[in-house]
Amino acid sequence: MTSELVGKISKSTWREKYRSKVFNSDDALKVVKSGDKIVVQPGCAAPMELIRALVRKKDELSDILLYHILIVGDLPYLAPGMEKHFTHKAFFIGGNARKSVNEGRSEYVPIFLSEVTMLFKRGVIVPDVALINVSPPDEHGFCSYGIDVGNIKTPAEKARIVIAQINDQMPRGLGNSFIHLNKIDFIVEHNEDLMELPQVDPDTAPNMLASYDKIGQYIAGMIEDGSTLQMGIGAIPDSVMKNLKNHKDLGIHTEMFSDGIIDLVESGVINGERKTLHPGKIIAGFVLGTKKSFNFIDNNPIFEFHPQEYINNPFIIAQNNKMVAINSALEIDLTGQVCSDSIGTRFYSGIGGQVDFIRGAAHSEGGKPIIALPSATKDEKISRIVPILKPGAGVVTSRGDVHYVVTEYGIANLFGKSIQERARALIKIAHPKFRDELIKFAKETYYI
Repeated sequence: MTSELVGKISKSTWREKYRSKVFNSDDALKVVKSGDKIVVQPGCAAPMELIRALVRKKDELSDILLYHILIVGDLPYLAPGMEKHFTHKAFFIGGNARKSVNEGRSEYVPIFLSEVTMLFKRGVIVPDVALINVSPPDEHGFCSYGIDVGNIKTPAEKARIVIAQINDQMPRGLGNSFIHLNKIDFIVEHNEDLMELPQVDPDTAPNMLASYDKIGQYIAGMIEDGSTLQMGIGAIPDSVMKNLKNHKDLGIHTEMFSDGIIDLVESGVINGERKTLHPGKIIAGFVLGTKKSFNFIDNNPIFEFHPQEYINNPFIIAQNNKMVAINSALEIDLTGQVCSDSIGTRFYSGIGGQVDFIRGAAHSEGGKPIIALPSATKDEKISRIVPILKPGAGVVTSRGDVHYVVTEYGIANLFGKSIQERARALIKIAHPKFRDELIKFAKETYYI
């Protein structure tokens, strides 16, 4: 049998089956039963029509567990009273889930992002249903997970039932990013705009803008030409990228990215030519951004998306020479312990990929793991460099993992340093308003 004939048969087979799988969203969701474990494609890629249909049948359901990291947009199953029907298991807490988690209506699962998909791969969590949002099929019957491959491909492959919202607004992201229609049980054809990350800077005070700019300048000065970068979203990554316009041959290996990298790709600053792993490719798990990013990745061969257990594997990350990992924190104590997921006992975000990339960069040839944060809150009433972490605060990155800490007042290199050396270095980059009290504590505890 010729390959041409095989191709024709394959195309014919999936096209014939396609129509039999198409349902409206309410009919497709009838398959969901009380007690089911449901994994949901997260981020800006969430299948909102499927979520709405699920909530519409709430009165028929109880004890539904919904697993995902943060989702951008309105999630009606997080509203008070919905806990009788749904429990959200949050691997990373978005702003829309924070209240629900801290009131006990949703549950936070602290876990490294590299291990979230491993929960499904190893059968720790066996999902009954996967709700996904994918591009229309190509001529071979393959749909792309688009802007979020990293957090859904592996769980969906382990689900008993896969329900797909086929959406012509989902770009065709390339890489290890596809699902064949034969693996989809129910299809809901529903086109709608993808959720977009709000482009609002919460810290617009002039002093904060100046702080972010200074931090960005310091970090840009640490980045050598030919480095590979991991950066997330927010004011600090944006400031770093604004200061990289004169760099050359930068690469990207990151859990996620946003609109900020697009200009650097188009200008040629980011080209990946010197990468030691996946040269010439931008390697990522997902996108949190706007249509600017979504349109740019569509069928763009410079981008390669992979599941998070690959993207965030520290041993994979370390294969990139000159790997620079840039992450932030809510507070850091004088010994170098980093809290980034909670404010005291109040859970705020999640562990995410910080530790994965800090450790990967630490083992990279010429790598630089960086924790960056403003020295104080925007009203300058609270220091972000503290004598001790708040009671109940969680340590995300241990003092043994921390190398570089950057504030608007400078760079502290803690690698291989004693407690006394660390305390002195961190006090130097603390806000001047708080240095005396930090020195007083350090002397009382014999840190200096």
